[in-house]
Amino acid sequence: MLEYRYDTQLLIEGQGLDEDEIYDYLVANIPGDSLLAVGDEDLIKIHYHTNTPWKVLEYAAGLGEIFDIVVEDMDRQTRGLKG
Repeated sequence: MLEYRYDTQLLIEGQGLDEDEIYDYLVANIPGDSLLAVGDEDLIKIHYHTNTPWKVLEYAAGLGEIFDIVVEDMDRQTRGLKG
C-alpha cells in the first residue's frame, strides 16, 4: 500500500502566480510527496501525490482557472487495474 494514493496533476492559469508560494502552501497544508509546482506568473503545472486531491483542486481553483486535471489512483495501478 502506498502512503499517498492519488497522483494529482493540473494546470492553473491566472495572473501573478508564484510557484514558490504555491509549493510552500501545499507542503504546509496538504500532506503528500513528489510535489512539483513549476511555471510562470500566468501558468503553473502542479504534480502531487496525496490522499486528498480535492484539497489541491480547491486551493488551486482559488488561484485561477484550473484545467487538464488528472487524478489517478496509484494503488489501483500497482495492482494492475485501470483508473
